[in-house]
Amino acid sequence: MMFSALARTSLVSRIMIAIILGGGVAYLFPQVAPYVSLLGDLFIKALKSVAPILVFVLVLASIANFKVSHGAQNLKPILGLYVVGMLLAALSAVVASMMFPSTLLLNIAADTNLQAPSNVAEILKNLLLSFITNPVAAISEANFIGILAWAVGLGIALRHSADTTKQVISDFSDAVNHIIKIVINFAPIGIFGLVVVTFAQSGLETLVNYAHLIAVLVATMLFVALVINPILVAMVMRQNPYPLVLKCLKESGITAFFTRSSAANIPVNLDLAKRLGINEAIAGVTIPLGATINMAGAAVTITILTLAAVNTLGMDVSLTTMIILSVVSVVTACGSSGVAGGSLLLIPVACGLFTIPTDIAMQVVAIGMVISVIQDSAETALNSSTDVLFTAAVELSKK
Repeated sequence: MMFSALARTSLVSRIMIAIILGGGVAYLFPQVAPYVSLLGDLFIKALKSVAPILVFVLVLASIANFKVSHGAQNLKPILGLYVVGMLLAALSAVVASMMFPSTLLLNIAADTNLQAPSNVAEILKNLLLSFITNPVAAISEANFIGILAWAVGLGIALRHSADTTKQVISDFSDAVNHIIKIVINFAPIGIFGLVVVTFAQSGLETLVNYAHLIAVLVATMLFVALVINPILVAMVMRQNPYPLVLKCLKESGITAFFTRSSAANIPVNLDLAKRLGINEAIAGVTIPLGATINMAGAAVTITILTLAAVNTLGMDVSLTTMIILSVVSVVTACGSSGVAGGSLLLIPVACGLFTIPTDIAMQVVAIGMVISVIQDSAETALNSSTDVLFTAAVELSKK
């Protein structure tokens, strides 16, 4: 009876229960931590196994199946706002990470000594060497930069393939997404093991770290929603942007916060767009497309968690490298999976820019899963509300 009731509850509720139970077990029975650590290790291993193929298939499928409508010239301003908004969101995350640096509690070998690329030439060299690697080796070695390069290249080449081929790719992408959903559904069990071990070893320091990380993430997303986006909308509409911004946050953002799915929020956005007087033909393209590629919140998450890992490892990173990280975060955010916490699985791509090992990157993903109760909700609210906001700004400016 109890297990069937748990199965019917939402993933957020199950993760919250796992965190509370994990904290309780760590406080009352700290001696069991070595035994339940296997649960966390298995979860991280599962993430490490599925992440490379997930990145490859999702990016490949999204590019191969991308369709340009006949009214594409009317979509360019909106798509331009999507790109600029994501880039500014990622840059805001860089600034926030510099002003309020976060660190993580990671299981790192004592002899680990990683150095970030020291200059632009070294960054470009590392990127080029990663780009031209063998695709099979890239997936087997979890070389996420190489995986991304091959996925983009093959996706562009396959855009001109037969519809049946594209359907096969789409079906394969759906199958991989199904496996990801299974792995994420086991997240509460893995998180329980991780919380028990982490709390037993570090105690209240864990809560302080998590609280600081959540505060930086949410504050940055609020800054994007209430400062960056209004500035962009004001530049387009030439009038006070806040009535439109607040309306989109109220009617789209709040719903998306609780559903935690941009795709599930598409009907809400389409209804809001209709009431705002937006051209239905335009909204029918940009809002579903935005639910797939307009991921400012994901760009913030990927950037801040990657830089938190960098800070934890004591790596000295230049401003140029951080700016390049912003671009990488935007590109990877566009390939976020539609499942809850999908953006977290793309963090290893950004970590690859700093040559951070996959084992450490997956620990960062697991920490992201722990705080996803708040992080993913805020991220989805920003992502989804921005879709209808930018569409409305461009369309209403024409009137």
